[in-house]
Amino acid sequence: MGHKVVVFDISVVRALWETRVKKHKAWQKKEAERLEKSALEKIKEEWNFVAECRRKGIPQAEYCKNGFIDTSVRLLEKIERNSLSRPGSLAKDRGKQSSPFVLELSGEHWTELPDSLKEQTHLKEWHIRNTLIEIIPTYIELFQAMRILDLPQNQISCLPAEIGCLKNLKELNVSFNHLKSIPPELGDCENLERLDCSGNLELMELPFELSNLKQVTFVDISANKFSSVPICVLRMSNLQWLDISNNNLNDLPQDIDRLEELQSFLLYKNKLTYLPYSMLNLKKLTLLVVSGDHLVELPTALCDSSTPLKFISLMDNPLDKNQCQDGDEIMESEQECRHFDKEFMKAYIEDLKERESVPSYTTKVSFSLQL
Repeated sequence: MGHKVVVFDISVVRALWETRVKKHKAWQKKEAERLEKSALEKIKEEWNFVAECRRKGIPQAEYCKNGFIDTSVRLLEKIERNSLSRPGSLAKDRGKQSSPFVLELSGEHWTELPDSLKEQTHLKEWHIRNTLIEIIPTYIELFQAMRILDLPQNQISCLPAEIGCLKNLKELNVSFNHLKSIPPELGDCENLERLDCSGNLELMELPFELSNLKQVTFVDISANKFSSVPICVLRMSNLQWLDISNNNLNDLPQDIDRLEELQSFLLYKNKLTYLPYSMLNLKKLTLLVVSGDHLVELPTALCDSSTPLKFISLMDNPLDKNQCQDGDEIMESEQECRHFDKEFMKAYIEDLKERESVPSYTTKVSFSLQL
């Protein structure tokens, strides 16, 4: 008997998910409007403001005039600038304790990094997300202790060459920004382990100098415009996770088996017509995700039941562009569409990993999915 392949179609599940997201956003908008008109919200705001001022040691005379609390934007900005090293909500989400070595900023009221930041060179982590910040200043080279640069979902258009001075940097996340290139100096960050440049949409290549990053185990360059797997990526000998989905790939290089440590390979939403037989040499590969509509040839041994590989073939049906228009629709931009796809795929892969503990499921899974 041949090996059993389980096929699921969860387009209905996705439609249900999108409907719930739309309803939730509508509820959030209505709730925000209600709170804006609520006197209790104003009292709460003033109370929090006073507590913050007291904690910062700001005299009452500066914010209280004739019994009225002055919550002016200028004073709020002063407080925020004086509390740069205070971990915010992101640190709480990760269960971290308060640390003077972590900077966290979020919210669209941030359009640039404060000048006082250059005095905080002891910082080891930056977590900046969902802001309108466009530029990372060149004085970043002063942060020699930097280990994590977490900068997703901002408006960053370029990275400074001085980023190559961060010799202790281990993680760089610049996903869902507006980058069109990566500085070759990044290749000097020899201790880098994770690189995420996904969702920049216009990124077409990585500099050859990134071949020097021999410690990298995770690379995500999905949702860009790569027409081939970058040469530098093929030379990252310790790479275990590679996501190059949602690009313009027509084929894979014949020497893809250079990635001997590769365990997870995501290729969906490309235009691949075949998979090279050299992929059979990837002995540690356990997860392979492709879009099946264009495939006409693949090594049958990839689906051999004797291998630990989970082979996932997806239907390559992109979202209707009408769903990405402004207005009352769920997603308002191409970036949001790509981000939604990515989160959806992450959820599915996590679910797939959990199935390994359930003996009733087959090892190979063919999954029909409308993205």
